[in-house]
Amino acid sequence: MSDPSAASLVSTPRPEQPTEIGAPANAGLPAQKQEKPRGLLGDAWRDLRRKPLFWISAAFIVLFVLMAAFPSLFTSGDAVNGALSRSRVEPSAHAWFGYDVQGRDVYSRVIYGARASIVVALLSVICTLLIGGTMGIIAGYRGGWVDALLSRIADIFFGLPFVLGSIVILTTFNGSGTDNGEWTIMGLVILSLSVLSWPVVMRLMRSSVLATKEADYIVAARALGAGTGRIILKHLLPNCLAPLLVYGTIMVGSFIGAEATLSFLGIGLKSPVVSWGIMISEAQNYIRVSPFLLFFPAAFLVTAVLSFVMLGEAVREALDPKLR
Repeated sequence: MSDPSAASLVSTPRPEQPTEIGAPANAGLPAQKQEKPRGLLGDAWRDLRRKPLFWISAAFIVLFVLMAAFPSLFTSGDAVNGALSRSRVEPSAHAWFGYDVQGRDVYSRVIYGARASIVVALLSVICTLLIGGTMGIIAGYRGGWVDALLSRIADIFFGLPFVLGSIVILTTFNGSGTDNGEWTIMGLVILSLSVLSWPVVMRLMRSSVLATKEADYIVAARALGAGTGRIILKHLLPNCLAPLLVYGTIMVGSFIGAEATLSFLGIGLKSPVVSWGIMISEAQNYIRVSPFLLFFPAAFLVTAVLSFVMLGEAVREALDPKLR
């Protein structure tokens, strides 16, 4: 016979509170913050933020863009007119970079020279990407005789030497260049740079399209009845832009140097345009007696080219998973 007092000491389990059907087991616990899935651009931006090289190059690029857009924020001097009494006066507290042969303030000319150099480079890159990218998409997606025809046209332009082709284009359309306006001269330089550079972009875009057009989502979109325009704009183009963005960033720096080279040779930008290349061309005969005339515009030119090239390299490493 069992002892009732011992039975009373045994604790009986309490009935559990009813829970809602379908509620999670840890409904009463604080929900943990879940990270949203990131895409290619999100991963690239996360990788770029950790690189000091990206921030340094981006800071210099922002500075040059501000100089090109708002030169009056940096100087109040005259970049066009000067006095011969101040010819080749060395740098001082009144003129940080000195005066050139015609007595013009070198500092003001360096600031205003950023506008022509950067505008020509940016517009040339945009035109090159539009021409080469469009032809690359058409050649890669259509294939067949269209691809063969466009590729042979690109090969013809590949065979033209850059400097020689620029000389032919600029001397043919520009002539003496004394009667042309500022934007006319800049437009001719942009035309020459774009015409001679688009085949590289065309081949780059063509190879990206050839590697992407047989992907599963492209085949599925085509099977669902999507048209050619929708497939190109909605599926192909967003997935093929990464190489073009990288190359376009590097190409801005290259075109700044190319514009300076053409201006130095006397076939690029000319007066009344103010650019770093023109300043370097004017200072070449005074390197020994007045080296500051060459040093300051050359220093700004080299810094701008290196900034865009370093930014392009940082973006390339961020967008390429193999280089992380």
